[in-house]
Amino acid sequence: MASNKIALTRGFLNYLRPQILLFLLQTLIFGAVYFLTRQESRVFTTAFQICLLVFILSSGIQFYLYAAKVKRAKSTQYAETDAFLSSDYIHEIYEENYMNLEETLLRKKQADIEKQSEMMDYFSLWIHQIKTPLSAMSLILQQQKDQTPQQRKLEQELIHVNDYIHLALNYLKLEETGKELEIERVDVDAIIRSVLKKYAILFIYNKISLDFEPTNLVIQSDKKWVQVLIEQILSNSLKYTETGTIIITATPDQKLIIEDTGSGISKEDLPKIFEKGYTGLNGRLHDKSTGIGLFISKKITQRMNITLTIDSELGKGTQAIIDFSRKETTLFE
Repeated sequence: MASNKIALTRGFLNYLRPQILLFLLQTLIFGAVYFLTRQESRVFTTAFQICLLVFILSSGIQFYLYAAKVKRAKSTQYAETDAFLSSDYIHEIYEENYMNLEETLLRKKQADIEKQSEMMDYFSLWIHQIKTPLSAMSLILQQQKDQTPQQRKLEQELIHVNDYIHLALNYLKLEETGKELEIERVDVDAIIRSVLKKYAILFIYNKISLDFEPTNLVIQSDKKWVQVLIEQILSNSLKYTETGTIIITATPDQKLIIEDTGSGISKEDLPKIFEKGYTGLNGRLHDKSTGIGLFISKKITQRMNITLTIDSELGKGTQAIIDFSRKETTLFE
């Protein structure tokens, strides 16, 4: 407490130093005038006493304001008038408070990062663990000799559950920082065939036709994320195509086109389909959409510096165009 008072007094005297010097200079001028004009001493004494009284009153008021400003500084509150009443002591207080707040903020950020990391580790572990019973269920169904409609339905639902699990896992991976892409030579046709094999049951059981000719696309990219992207687009086409055809083609300028004859997307929903959690009218009616798939697809394309365009019309189907040409370089955030 005593040290605070001493620091307050020292800071105030330092702040008042110009006025003290001015008062002393004024006193010397009065003295010089008195000496040169040979006036009576009481004239000098009276003038000095008046100036001293004004100086003391002024200093008292300023000390009160200064002490109030110090109190505000210690409580980390800042008033605009402080800019006109600054001193080294006040600046030291603000600087100390700023450093303390910055340290507190850094600790809070670190705690949040650790908490988020623990949560992501937990969900990642849970997702990997849940795959085991799902794989067992799928194997049991495949071993059944007589395939009933109910078993076929279960197989389809298991595929959807696995898709949702991979969707969650890919979302967690995309949120991780510091993960670099593994750029390599990617045969797009090989990836398409792998994805079609995965969804073969859905094509067969739902009687959806496939029109696919080899695209001969070979690109330099991350194979894993290219497969995730194609899986998501094809999964969406299967999800919203009850009957009809899915067409997979490519253009000479490295554009992969996945087109379906499904329910399509309304004009009102089309600008918002890449927003996180947005399902749109079609998704709500079918009760199948999570609003995450296209959001993740967009993030994947941003990370790989490619583009994804969706063109659709309600009731007439959807066309997804993945442009692998990388015409411009952009920064992924």
